Amino acid sequence: MKVQASVLLGQGQDWTTATLELEPPRAEEVLVRVEYAGLCRSDEHRRHGGTAGSGRYPLIGGHEGSGVVEAVGPGVHRFRPGDHVILSVLPQCGFCKFCTSGLSRMCDLTVNVPTGAMPDGTYRATLDGEPLGGFCMLGTFADRIVVSQASCIKIEDWFPMDVAALLSCGVPTGWGSAEYVGEVRGGDTVMVVGVGGVGINAVQGSAFRGAGHVIAVDPVPFKREFAMTMGATHTAASAEEGAELARQLSRGTGADVVIVTVGVMRKEVSAAALDAVGKGGTLVLTATADDATDVNIQLQGNRVTFYNVTVRGALLGGCSSHYDIPRLARLYDEGRLKLDELITKRYTVDQIAQGYADVRDGKVIRGLLEHTH
Repeated sequence: MKVQASVLLGQGQDWTTATLELEPPRAEEVLVRVEYAGLCRSDEHRRHGGTAGSGRYPLIGGHEGSGVVEAVGPGVHRFRPGDHVILSVLPQCGFCKFCTSGLSRMCDLTVNVPTGAMPDGTYRATLDGEPLGGFCMLGTFADRIVVSQASCIKIEDWFPMDVAALLSCGVPTGWGSAEYVGEVRGGDTVMVVGVGGVGINAVQGSAFRGAGHVIAVDPVPFKREFAMTMGATHTAASAEEGAELARQLSRGTGADVVIVTVGVMRKEVSAAALDAVGKGGTLVLTATADDATDVNIQLQGNRVTFYNVTVRGALLGGCSSHYDIPRLARLYDEGRLKLDELITKRYTVDQIAQGYADVRDGKVIRGLLEHTH
């Protein structure tokens, strides 16, 4: 069948709308009619060659999404046509060493995330006869996709499909960065550096965990104002300003937890964030860099050692998609997690380039692609 998608034809090129040919699902695969897709900054990294820049082009964009199963291949036991699903940013087989040891976000199936290939290394979509995959083995910027059943999580039919898309990546990554990786405790002073689509959920997660102070750091005024409606108690325009505020609020100690969720990680950002961490505190690095060699944690006169600072990376916020996405959906249903408010603007498939321009310019918390069928 023919599908419409927003694709990257090559590194450094802008988003282009194209018509693709899509094959039917094979064994243990499902065909999903994508309804909504979130515009996460990670896709923009792929546009200019950063973060898994060694991956393959052309590439179908999009790794956040929700949709409806239209067909299943042989051996599919988790889903049937008509099921509503959230597309998981990282596939989880449930059987490998990582899935069975609590690290399902590092499942063996993720080996093909950079190329977008299916678990068997092949592709289901073609552009002018050339095979291409979807970002994170998804490609939700296409209105229909064929994915492994390991990339799908069933949700109730009544759950709103637009906000469901946000649960693929941005929400659990931010929330988990506070809960699982930062291990925020009641009364803690927390500083979140960058309060876009991921960071704003670190703010929500920190407040939910009972943090005494939540400092939202962002140079964009509207994001700082928005953060105050989502659980932040204070705001700052820079990490340096936030660090001073953290020392004041903690009576000189510094932040118990600093979570870095900026759009592009740089060594200046990591250094400023580390400077804000107090004795015995934790620095959580959730943001990604275009070139990892440009980012380093300078000891700053043995600060990490003498202050007993813990530095932790946060892939998907330490979450397990099959456990945490349904849990977060339940918190939304109970009114304890805000999702509707995160959607700043909606776009069509032809407006993806403009959508990411808005992301780069700091005009949106989360943009949402709304597919038309």
